[in-house]
Amino acid sequence: MFPKSVWRLIKTPPAPGAWNMALDESILQFVAAGKSLPVLRLYAWEPACLSLGYAQPIKDVDFQNLVENGWELVRRPTGGRAILHTDELTYAVIAPQNEPRVAGSILESYRRLSTALVEALHLLDLPATADKEYPIPEGSQPNAAVCFEVPSNYEITVQGKKLIGSAQARRYKGVLQHGSLPLYGDLTRITQALRFENETERRQAAQRLLDHATTVEMILGKVLDWDTAAHAFKTAFEQVLNIEFLETEPDVEELSCAEELLIQKYAHPSWTERI
Repeated sequence: MFPKSVWRLIKTPPAPGAWNMALDESILQFVAAGKSLPVLRLYAWEPACLSLGYAQPIKDVDFQNLVENGWELVRRPTGGRAILHTDELTYAVIAPQNEPRVAGSILESYRRLSTALVEALHLLDLPATADKEYPIPEGSQPNAAVCFEVPSNYEITVQGKKLIGSAQARRYKGVLQHGSLPLYGDLTRITQALRFENETERRQAAQRLLDHATTVEMILGKVLDWDTAAHAFKTAFEQVLNIEFLETEPDVEELSCAEELLIQKYAHPSWTERI
């Protein structure tokens, strides 16, 4: 058990993707500099937004379909593959690198945080597990553009299907790990936002996704609302990681920094289309 630690809990209303990424990085800067307590941030996206991993090529995006669906595009500061953020709860853990819950290697921190994520799902009656090693599922493509198609070490699965996809960045002597819990809706929508050689490949990708990923609704047979899921995350982090939360809003300085990051980085083509 970790010694008791006081963190901030920040729950923000649904926001555009570029703003969500800007606020995550802004808070990371302040936390890493010792100007803020560690943070668990819980949020959502509006409108729906396709996020690319830090090193994912922009050529993966089907811009025509993206525009026709009214979806936005952002590049994350973290690695991994594309996610279509909609109908989900997103979490962000933001802490200094020497915080015991995230200290050590990326894999070590993933393992520790995964214990809280799994407990959150158990509180929601979801029989989740976080396994260390995942073989590449038969028929999947290791270089596939879709994040949820293939689970990674210590990512969260239910009945062998990926449920929470997470990614991590380490900058400014701080750690940002964020991830998505799909609550309901059609997982295969993301294939409409990505480029394929032909419609047959698109359909095959959609089927692979259904074979290897799931949503809360698909498991429970009912729609779980965002607030219920958020409460389970808060409770699990309190219990498993021995955290006392102070529920706060982002402060004025964090919001000002996020505005700068929004304009100069996350809403700018020089970042989004850089590779």
